[in-house]
Amino acid sequence: MKRPYALPLLVAVCLASGAPRPATARDAALAKAKYLDPKLPTDKRVADLLARMTLEEKIAQLTAYWFPKSGVMVDDQLRPALGNDKLKALLKNGLGEISRPSENEDRKKNLGARQEAELTNALQKFVLENTRLGIPLLNHEEGLHGMQGIGATSYPQPMALAASFDPALVEEVMTAVAKETRARGAHHTLAPVVDVMRDPRWGRAEETYGEDPFLVSRMGVAAVRGLQGAPTADRKIDANHVMATLKHFAVHGQPEAGINAGPGNYSERVIREVFLPPFVAAIKEAKARAIMPAYVEIDGVPAHGNKLFLQDILRKEWGFDGLVVSDYFAIEQLNSLHHVVDSDAAAAKLAFESGVDLELPDPKLYPLLIAQVKSKAIPMAMVDKAVGRVLRAKFELGLFEQPTVDVEQADKIAGNAEHTALARKAADRSIILLKNTGGLLPLDRAKVKTIAVIGPNAEPCRLGGYSGVPKRCVGVLRGIKEALGSGVKVMWAPGCGITRGADWWADAVEPAPLEEDRKMIGDAVAVARKADVVVLALGDSEQSSREAWAPNHLGDRPSLDLPGRQDELARAILGAGKPTVAVLLNGRPPSINVLAQQAGAGAILEGFYLGQEGGATVAAALFGDINPGGKLPVSLARSAGHLPIFYNHKPSARRGYLFDDVTPLYPFGHGLSYTTFSYKNLKVAPLPSKEDPDAQSVSVEVTNAGQRPGDEVVQLYLRDVVSSVTRPVKELKGFQRVTLKPGETKAVAFTIGHDALGFWKTPKEFIVEPGKFDVTVGGSSAAGLTTSFELKAPAGKKKPAAPAAEKK
Repeated sequence: MKRPYALPLLVAVCLASGAPRPATARDAALAKAKYLDPKLPTDKRVADLLARMTLEEKIAQLTAYWFPKSGVMVDDQLRPALGNDKLKALLKNGLGEISRPSENEDRKKNLGARQEAELTNALQKFVLENTRLGIPLLNHEEGLHGMQGIGATSYPQPMALAASFDPALVEEVMTAVAKETRARGAHHTLAPVVDVMRDPRWGRAEETYGEDPFLVSRMGVAAVRGLQGAPTADRKIDANHVMATLKHFAVHGQPEAGINAGPGNYSERVIREVFLPPFVAAIKEAKARAIMPAYVEIDGVPAHGNKLFLQDILRKEWGFDGLVVSDYFAIEQLNSLHHVVDSDAAAAKLAFESGVDLELPDPKLYPLLIAQVKSKAIPMAMVDKAVGRVLRAKFELGLFEQPTVDVEQADKIAGNAEHTALARKAADRSIILLKNTGGLLPLDRAKVKTIAVIGPNAEPCRLGGYSGVPKRCVGVLRGIKEALGSGVKVMWAPGCGITRGADWWADAVEPAPLEEDRKMIGDAVAVARKADVVVLALGDSEQSSREAWAPNHLGDRPSLDLPGRQDELARAILGAGKPTVAVLLNGRPPSINVLAQQAGAGAILEGFYLGQEGGATVAAALFGDINPGGKLPVSLARSAGHLPIFYNHKPSARRGYLFDDVTPLYPFGHGLSYTTFSYKNLKVAPLPSKEDPDAQSVSVEVTNAGQRPGDEVVQLYLRDVVSSVTRPVKELKGFQRVTLKPGETKAVAFTIGHDALGFWKTPKEFIVEPGKFDVTVGGSSAAGLTTSFELKAPAGKKKPAAPAAEKK
């Protein structure tokens, strides 16, 4: 295959194979430099390199370039434009990171796996040969539910993965994401999102693992372990893994009015109870290596200028010594949006002094730090600490020894058969059965002769935001046709639109036209009347629920109803009198009153966004080839007026409404099966140990009382009955997904200890109080067996995790 750029033969062979780079004149001059000696400890290598750097070279390491958006990275033939004078000028002092090298200004020219590998290899060669110290580049990509690139595997969105209640699955998925990302020459991924989602009006709900701090924590830890690999004593990240980034720190998941980047003005106790636990867990347990502040303000202080969170809590209390990278353009927003400073120079100074190490995606403001260091407004020691963290990441990723990748391998890994099968497995374990009146599902192939697949989400393959372009993508209609073959007649009608387009990147969003919708609804009813059963595929498009990153690019909504005229379509189809199964593919948790009512759909499957194999999973669930075992990671509200709706509310929060029910349509943890499960013998007993004298053992027996094999997610909820500070009516403190054959019984055991039993009496004091605790174990937050135990002598006061000393 012809290479997209001309290189000397030796260099071309090295870059293509991923072999170590050839020696250069610069290497000869630095032959005795300690930072190039891989046998030395990382600390010594960092110190040696820092001592050699000029101020300009240091500040360059604290910036990134979104080159494709600047038009200087790739020419019209998708070849690296390495001769570009602007590129040479931009890279003369080196660079911290390249932002999303897979992208081009013209998204139709985004790079595939091989092209990106060739580009990143060429860029590494460029900085090695054209900069004084030859510091390799970090390259970052998005990896929310798959590497966001051409040909990459697309897995279920985090909200769907959370429905699996299967951390091992999340770790397996993110391991595959890391492998595809690293193969292309990227080493840093801007994932996972560990925001606790508490307002479903927010367009980024799909990016999260749901509304519960414990569930988000378990999924977040699993995601980081998948991306980075298991933590090691030497902190090295191997060539199949990448550096993970926790985002968005903090209080991003319940913005004011549900509007992205709105204030998160909550008390520090609420923040510590709800929003911080996933960050603590991912840092302490999985050793997450990077973190990204949120766009929000907290108690009047923007997150990118918040020393309390970035210094006092993150660095000093938790001992985090990794990278703090800005969200895109967030540093300049300290001036342009939040108005807490009056100039870009002041914004750069505030962010840097607050603890933001690296500016993404472009060097907009941090180059202004050079003058401030020269004037002694910013001490050099502070610069050295931040630069040292960037260099440490590059050393620990092994980039000084192996900066390039094997382009052939990049092509082979992208969207391969193994990852495609994993995408299907993840979708199968994530789909939720919300309703199944009269056992409508699974459908009997022998009895269904004609099926109508109707709805705006019947034909498209919905992936949601931050998605790549997978090699294969199966929508509901295609999945059903492939599952049934020629034995059943499959008819299709779109029914109505959602938005005029589905381009997640497009700024303008227009609703589907009224006249076209009304005609399509009439046509769909005519199709439905000819069928034995109707599959009604509804939900969101990539435009109706998405990140609102600018005033001209919105994605939040004041309503939770299905967007457009989908409720009107649903009423019309239900009026046709045919057995109807609703399939929901959506970003935000919707209000589905029309479908959920007694006269609504006979069955409802919720998928959120199931990834590239979603349609195949839907078909398998419809016809009983799989037994749905997913559970809701969020509560489904009756309307936006019922918000907030999260299950772990305070005792005074749900007194009631006039003329309406205060409960959710479907509660957190809910999910049916084609079989039934029974619980018995719930027991709690002390399990004291030196490490945790407050520990309690909880056990229960779960039986598959039906006729089909199935999965049950056994959920443990805890309530502190009387406490000096009000506590939630219940809190998830454990879960296990178990597979049971018909008639099979399994004993399921949990341990709850000091961390689960305690609470923040003040923002600085985490305690366990004596008294009665209720333990409920069951299949959702609204059902289960309950017992109690008395804790008479708690082991004393401590924080959930002892802070580690900050590394120098």
